[in-house]
Amino acid sequence: MKIPAELRYSSDHEWVTPGSSTVRVGITDYAQDALGDVVYVDLPTLGATVAAGASLGEVESTKSVSEIYAPVAGTVSAINEALSTSPDLINSDPYGEGWICEITLGEGVSLDGLLDARAYGELTNN
Repeated sequence: MKIPAELRYSSDHEWVTPGSSTVRVGITDYAQDALGDVVYVDLPTLGATVAAGASLGEVESTKSVSEIYAPVAGTVSAINEALSTSPDLINSDPYGEGWICEITLGEGVSLDGLLDARAYGELTNN
């Protein structure tokens, strides 16, 4: 399993790009592997305000349906429209073209509560 060192991770298997007031969010390689072939993604609503830990949408695979949780609080500022027609991007490129949304962080929100790559690797036994 790939666990890029530059990203931060939630215990619910979402990843976040650190470094600015707007972060990109997706599900990890571990999560997409556990799901199997992704066939549909219910994307969050553009402009929606989300709380950390709240549901952003769902990923449906040939095996199951799984919630996508907001790893941080803020406003959904972009969604990956490509997933509407190519949900399999989550399987083929979970850290690149398979991103789900971008969230502009709420005031005072930081990434301090998220896991680094080492801690996420320990969580997933990788």
